[in-house]
Amino acid sequence: MKKANETDPADEMRDEYDFRGGERGKYYKRYREGTNIVLLDPDIAKVFRDSETVNIALRQFLSEHGEPPRAAKTDAG
Repeated sequence: MKKANETDPADEMRDEYDFRGGERGKYYKRYREGTNIVLLDPDIAKVFRDSETVNIALRQFLSEHGEPPRAAKTDAG
């Protein structure tokens, strides 16, 4: 017989989890719109430290050079 304070190992919820202040569906719309995650090489990441800086640079590039050709798909793409 189990003691009252023992928890089932299959039960992943812990007592310290508190969802009372949570908001259901808070990020649903953003999730449905999709995301575009790009990994920068470390030397580039030192210069472009946030999304705003990257977006400014890319918009400037596009205004000066137009849209670049599409890269060939890889196994990851």
